[in-house]
Amino acid sequence: MRIRILGSGAGGGFPQWNCNCPNCRGVRHHEINATPRTQSSITVSANGTDWVLFNASPDIRAQIESFPPLQPGRSIRDTGICAIVLVDAQIDHTTGLLMLREHTAPWEIYCTRAVYQDMTSGFPVFTILGHFRGVNWHEIDTAESPFSIPGAEGLEFTGVRLKSEAPPYSPHRHNTVPGDNIGIRIVDRTTGKRLFYAPGLGKLEPHVRRYLEEADCILMDGTLWTNNEMVQAGISDKLGSEMGHLDQSGEGGVMELLADLEGTRKILIHINNTNPILNEESIERQQLQQAGIEVSYDGMEWDL
Repeated sequence: MRIRILGSGAGGGFPQWNCNCPNCRGVRHHEINATPRTQSSITVSANGTDWVLFNASPDIRAQIESFPPLQPGRSIRDTGICAIVLVDAQIDHTTGLLMLREHTAPWEIYCTRAVYQDMTSGFPVFTILGHFRGVNWHEIDTAESPFSIPGAEGLEFTGVRLKSEAPPYSPHRHNTVPGDNIGIRIVDRTTGKRLFYAPGLGKLEPHVRRYLEEADCILMDGTLWTNNEMVQAGISDKLGSEMGHLDQSGEGGVMELLADLEGTRKILIHINNTNPILNEESIERQQLQQAGIEVSYDGMEWDL
Protein backbone atom coordinates (compact mmCIF):
# COMPACT_ATOMS: atom_id res chain seq x y z
CA MET A 1 0.00 0.00 0.00
CA ARG A 2 0.98 3.59 -0.61
CA ILE A 3 0.50 6.06 2.25
CA ARG A 4 0.52 9.84 1.93
CA ILE A 5 0.35 12.33 4.80
CA LEU A 6 -1.89 15.14 3.58
CA GLY A 7 -1.91 17.00 6.88
CA SER A 8 0.11 16.31 10.04
CA GLY A 9 -1.02 19.08 12.39
CA ALA A 10 -3.69 19.07 15.07
CA GLY A 11 -6.77 21.31 15.00
CA GLY A 12 -5.82 24.81 13.85
CA GLY A 13 -2.74 23.61 11.99
CA PHE A 14 0.71 25.13 12.42
CA PRO A 15 1.05 28.01 12.82
CA GLN A 16 -2.46 28.45 14.19
CA TRP A 17 -4.07 31.62 12.84
CA ASN A 18 -4.54 33.32 16.24
CA CYS A 19 -1.64 31.83 18.20
CA ASN A 20 1.53 33.64 19.27
CA CYS A 21 3.13 30.80 21.21
CA PRO A 22 6.91 30.38 20.76
CA ASN A 23 6.39 27.77 18.03
CA CYS A 24 3.85 29.74 15.99
CA ARG A 25 5.74 33.00 16.39
CA GLY A 26 9.01 31.28 15.63
CA VAL A 27 7.87 29.65 12.39
CA ARG A 28 6.16 32.84 11.16
CA HIS A 29 9.30 34.89 11.67
CA HIS A 30 11.75 32.15 10.64
CA GLU A 31 13.28 32.11 14.12
CA ILE A 32 13.14 28.34 14.57
CA ASN A 33 13.79 25.38 12.30
CA ALA A 34 10.21 24.20 11.83
CA THR A 35 7.83 23.38 8.99
CA PRO A 36 4.22 24.62 8.71
CA ARG A 37 1.55 21.94 8.80
CA THR A 38 -2.07 21.63 7.72
CA GLN A 39 -4.65 19.76 9.76
CA SER A 40 -4.52 16.00 10.16
CA SER A 41 -5.48 13.75 7.25
CA ILE A 42 -3.97 10.85 5.32
CA THR A 43 -4.79 8.96 2.14
CA VAL A 44 -4.00 5.34 1.28
CA SER A 45 -4.06 3.36 -1.97
CA ALA A 46 -3.45 -0.21 -3.08
CA ASN A 47 -2.99 0.61 -6.76
CA GLY A 48 -1.80 4.25 -6.87
CA THR A 49 -4.97 5.32 -8.70
CA ASP A 50 -7.88 4.89 -6.29
CA TRP A 51 -7.36 6.50 -2.89
CA VAL A 52 -9.19 6.22 0.42
CA LEU A 53 -9.23 9.53 2.28
CA PHE A 54 -8.99 9.33 6.07
CA ASN A 55 -10.64 12.41 7.56
CA ALA A 56 -11.52 15.56 5.64
CA SER A 57 -9.77 18.47 7.30
CA PRO A 58 -10.66 22.15 6.77
CA ASP A 59 -7.47 22.28 4.66
CA ILE A 60 -8.62 19.59 2.23
CA ARG A 61 -8.62 21.85 -0.85
CA ALA A 62 -4.95 22.78 -0.40
CA GLN A 63 -4.12 19.16 0.42
CA ILE A 64 -5.69 17.93 -2.82
CA GLU A 65 -3.82 20.60 -4.78
CA SER A 66 -0.58 19.36 -3.21
CA PHE A 67 -1.13 15.77 -4.38
CA PRO A 68 -1.87 15.20 -8.10
CA PRO A 69 -3.28 11.63 -7.72
CA LEU A 70 -6.32 13.10 -5.96
CA GLN A 71 -6.89 15.75 -8.64
CA PRO A 72 -9.20 15.46 -11.67
CA GLY A 73 -7.57 13.78 -14.64
CA ARG A 74 -9.95 11.22 -16.12
CA SER A 75 -12.99 13.36 -17.04
CA ILE A 76 -14.20 16.95 -16.86
CA ARG A 77 -14.94 16.58 -13.13
CA ASP A 78 -13.63 13.72 -11.06
CA THR A 79 -11.23 12.77 -8.27
CA GLY A 80 -8.91 9.98 -7.26
CA ILE A 81 -10.75 9.71 -3.92
CA CYS A 82 -12.91 6.57 -3.99
CA ALA A 83 -14.18 6.77 -0.39
CA ILE A 84 -13.80 8.69 2.86
CA VAL A 85 -13.27 7.20 6.32
CA LEU A 86 -13.91 9.31 9.43
CA VAL A 87 -12.32 8.26 12.72
CA ASP A 88 -14.34 10.75 14.79
CA ALA A 89 -16.69 13.74 14.38
CA GLN A 90 -14.22 16.45 15.38
CA ILE A 91 -14.25 19.71 13.40
CA ASP A 92 -10.65 19.29 12.25
CA HIS A 93 -11.50 15.87 10.78
CA THR A 94 -14.87 16.58 9.16
CA THR A 95 -15.29 20.23 8.09
CA GLY A 96 -13.51 19.54 4.81
CA LEU A 97 -16.54 17.53 3.70
CA LEU A 98 -18.29 20.86 3.09
CA MET A 99 -15.49 21.83 0.70
CA LEU A 100 -16.16 18.60 -1.24
CA ARG A 101 -19.86 19.30 -1.79
CA GLU A 102 -19.39 19.68 -5.57
CA HIS A 103 -18.76 15.94 -5.95
CA THR A 104 -20.72 14.59 -8.91
CA ALA A 105 -22.17 11.64 -6.95
CA PRO A 106 -22.96 10.89 -3.33
CA TRP A 107 -19.78 10.43 -1.30
CA GLU A 108 -19.13 6.93 0.02
CA ILE A 109 -18.43 7.66 3.68
CA TYR A 110 -17.46 5.10 6.32
CA CYS A 111 -17.85 5.89 10.02
CA THR A 112 -19.37 4.52 13.20
CA ARG A 113 -22.99 5.02 14.22
CA ALA A 114 -21.89 7.42 16.99
CA VAL A 115 -20.07 9.62 14.47
CA TYR A 116 -23.02 9.43 12.06
CA GLN A 117 -25.33 10.65 14.83
CA ASP A 118 -23.10 13.66 15.54
CA MET A 119 -22.83 14.44 11.83
CA THR A 120 -26.62 14.53 11.48
CA SER A 121 -27.42 16.39 14.71
CA GLY A 122 -24.95 18.51 16.69
CA PHE A 123 -22.76 19.17 13.63
CA PRO A 124 -25.10 18.24 10.75
CA VAL A 125 -22.60 18.13 7.89
CA PHE A 126 -24.23 15.02 6.42
CA THR A 127 -27.60 16.76 6.51
CA ILE A 128 -26.15 19.78 4.71
CA LEU A 129 -24.54 17.58 2.06
CA GLY A 130 -27.98 16.06 1.49
CA HIS A 131 -28.89 19.33 -0.24
CA PHE A 132 -26.10 18.67 -2.76
CA ARG A 133 -25.19 15.15 -3.96
CA GLY A 134 -25.51 13.61 -0.54
CA VAL A 135 -23.80 10.83 1.36
CA ASN A 136 -23.91 7.04 1.15
CA TRP A 137 -23.18 6.05 4.75
CA HIS A 138 -21.47 2.75 5.51
CA GLU A 139 -21.39 1.82 9.17
CA ILE A 140 -18.10 0.80 10.77
CA ASP A 141 -19.06 -1.42 13.68
CA THR A 142 -17.24 -1.44 17.00
CA ALA A 143 -16.83 -5.23 17.07
CA GLU A 144 -13.56 -5.08 15.11
CA SER A 145 -15.06 -6.70 12.01
CA PRO A 146 -12.83 -6.35 8.93
CA PHE A 147 -14.43 -4.67 5.92
CA SER A 148 -13.52 -3.80 2.35
CA ILE A 149 -14.06 -0.65 0.28
CA PRO A 150 -14.89 -0.73 -3.46
CA GLY A 151 -11.99 0.77 -5.35
CA ALA A 152 -9.57 -0.36 -2.66
CA GLU A 153 -9.99 -4.10 -3.04
CA GLY A 154 -6.34 -4.76 -2.25
CA LEU A 155 -6.81 -3.47 1.28
CA GLU A 156 -8.65 -4.72 4.36
CA PHE A 157 -9.88 -2.29 7.01
CA THR A 158 -10.79 -2.78 10.67
CA GLY A 159 -12.22 -0.13 13.00
CA VAL A 160 -10.80 -0.30 16.52
CA ARG A 161 -12.60 1.55 19.31
CA LEU A 162 -10.41 4.00 21.22
CA LYS A 163 -10.72 5.91 24.47
CA SER A 164 -10.49 9.59 23.61
CA GLU A 165 -13.08 12.40 23.74
CA ALA A 166 -16.22 13.28 21.83
CA PRO A 167 -16.63 16.75 20.30
CA PRO A 168 -18.24 19.60 22.29
CA TYR A 169 -21.45 19.34 20.21
CA SER A 170 -21.84 15.60 20.91
CA PRO A 171 -24.25 14.32 23.57
CA HIS A 172 -21.42 11.97 24.54
CA ARG A 173 -19.03 14.76 25.53
CA HIS A 174 -17.21 13.66 28.73
CA ASN A 175 -19.21 10.42 28.64
CA THR A 176 -18.00 8.68 25.51
CA VAL A 177 -19.55 5.60 23.97
CA PRO A 178 -17.88 2.98 21.78
CA GLY A 179 -17.49 4.47 18.33
CA ASP A 180 -16.98 8.11 19.29
CA ASN A 181 -13.33 7.55 18.40
CA ILE A 182 -11.70 4.76 16.46
CA GLY A 183 -8.36 3.77 15.09
CA ILE A 184 -8.09 1.94 11.78
CA ARG A 185 -5.98 -1.10 10.95
CA ILE A 186 -5.24 -1.33 7.24
CA VAL A 187 -3.87 -4.60 5.86
CA ASP A 188 -2.35 -4.94 2.40
CA ARG A 189 -3.84 -8.21 1.17
CA THR A 190 -0.90 -8.85 -1.15
CA THR A 191 2.03 -8.22 1.17
CA GLY A 192 0.30 -8.79 4.51
CA LYS A 193 1.79 -5.54 5.84
CA ARG A 194 -0.27 -3.74 8.49
CA LEU A 195 -0.70 -0.04 9.25
CA PHE A 196 -2.40 1.12 12.45
CA TYR A 197 -3.70 4.69 12.31
CA ALA A 198 -4.82 6.38 15.56
CA PRO A 199 -4.63 10.21 15.43
CA GLY A 200 -6.59 10.53 18.69
CA LEU A 201 -5.80 8.31 21.66
CA GLY A 202 -6.42 9.14 25.31
CA LYS A 203 -5.88 5.78 26.97
CA LEU A 204 -4.19 2.56 25.95
CA GLU A 205 -6.60 -0.33 26.46
CA PRO A 206 -5.48 -3.99 26.19
CA HIS A 207 -7.21 -4.61 22.86
CA VAL A 208 -5.46 -1.56 21.36
CA ARG A 209 -2.11 -2.80 22.59
CA ARG A 210 -2.59 -5.92 20.48
CA TYR A 211 -3.05 -3.84 17.31
CA LEU A 212 0.10 -1.86 18.09
CA GLU A 213 2.11 -5.04 18.59
CA GLU A 214 0.87 -6.56 15.32
CA ALA A 215 1.47 -3.45 13.20
CA ASP A 216 4.39 -3.01 10.80
CA CYS A 217 3.85 0.76 10.93
CA ILE A 218 2.04 2.92 13.50
CA LEU A 219 0.68 6.42 12.85
CA MET A 220 -0.15 7.56 16.36
CA ASP A 221 -1.46 10.55 18.28
CA GLY A 222 1.36 13.09 18.63
CA THR A 223 -0.69 16.01 19.94
CA LEU A 224 1.19 17.01 23.10
CA TRP A 225 4.63 16.55 24.61
CA THR A 226 3.40 16.97 28.21
CA ASN A 227 -0.04 16.56 29.71
CA ASN A 228 -0.12 20.16 30.99
CA GLU A 229 1.52 21.71 27.92
CA MET A 230 -1.34 24.03 26.99
CA VAL A 231 -1.89 25.06 30.60
CA GLN A 232 1.79 25.98 30.98
CA ALA A 233 1.63 27.95 27.74
CA GLY A 234 -1.27 29.99 29.08
CA ILE A 235 -3.47 28.89 26.20
CA SER A 236 -5.99 26.61 27.90
CA ASP A 237 -7.02 25.33 31.31
CA LYS A 238 -7.38 21.78 29.98
CA LEU A 239 -4.96 18.92 30.34
CA GLY A 240 -4.21 16.69 27.39
CA SER A 241 -5.91 13.80 29.20
CA GLU A 242 -9.08 15.90 29.48
CA MET A 243 -9.04 16.47 25.72
CA GLY A 244 -8.54 12.77 24.99
CA HIS A 245 -4.85 12.78 24.09
CA LEU A 246 -1.93 10.88 25.58
CA ASP A 247 1.18 12.98 26.01
CA GLN A 248 4.51 11.75 24.68
CA SER A 249 6.92 12.24 27.57
CA GLY A 250 5.05 11.36 30.76
CA GLU A 251 4.65 8.10 32.63
CA GLY A 252 2.47 5.84 30.50
CA GLY A 253 2.88 8.24 27.57
CA VAL A 254 3.47 7.51 23.92
CA MET A 255 7.25 7.13 24.15
CA GLU A 256 6.92 4.59 26.96
CA LEU A 257 4.15 2.68 25.20
CA LEU A 258 6.11 2.35 21.97
CA ALA A 259 9.50 1.66 23.54
CA ASP A 260 9.45 -2.14 23.26
CA LEU A 261 7.98 -2.36 19.75
CA GLU A 262 11.14 -3.35 17.90
CA GLY A 263 11.05 -3.62 14.14
CA THR A 264 7.95 -1.42 13.92
CA ARG A 265 8.05 1.93 12.17
CA LYS A 266 6.63 4.50 14.62
CA ILE A 267 5.40 7.89 13.40
CA LEU A 268 3.56 10.68 15.22
CA ILE A 269 0.70 12.60 13.58
CA HIS A 270 -1.88 15.21 14.73
CA ILE A 271 0.80 17.41 16.33
CA ASN A 272 -0.42 20.46 18.22
CA ASN A 273 1.12 23.87 17.51
CA THR A 274 2.43 24.09 21.11
CA ASN A 275 4.38 20.83 20.96
CA PRO A 276 8.15 21.47 21.21
CA ILE A 277 8.89 18.56 18.85
CA LEU A 278 7.87 20.87 16.00
CA ASN A 279 11.18 22.65 16.52
CA GLU A 280 13.51 20.28 14.71
CA GLU A 281 16.48 21.42 16.82
CA SER A 282 14.75 21.00 20.19
CA ILE A 283 15.87 18.60 22.90
CA GLU A 284 12.44 16.98 22.75
CA ARG A 285 12.84 16.24 19.05
CA GLN A 286 16.23 14.67 19.76
CA GLN A 287 14.68 12.46 22.43
CA LEU A 288 12.13 11.18 19.94
CA GLN A 289 14.83 10.44 17.40
CA GLN A 290 16.83 8.52 19.98
CA ALA A 291 13.69 6.51 20.75
CA GLY A 292 13.26 5.65 17.07
CA ILE A 293 10.06 7.68 16.69
CA GLU A 294 9.50 9.85 13.62
CA VAL A 295 7.49 13.07 13.33
CA SER A 296 5.24 13.17 10.28
CA TYR A 297 5.08 16.16 7.96
CA ASP A 298 2.77 17.25 5.16
CA GLY A 299 3.74 15.45 1.97
CA MET A 300 5.43 12.51 3.70
CA GLU A 301 4.88 9.42 1.57
CA TRP A 302 5.97 5.79 1.67
CA ASP A 303 5.11 2.23 0.65
CA LEU A 304 4.28 -0.49 3.14
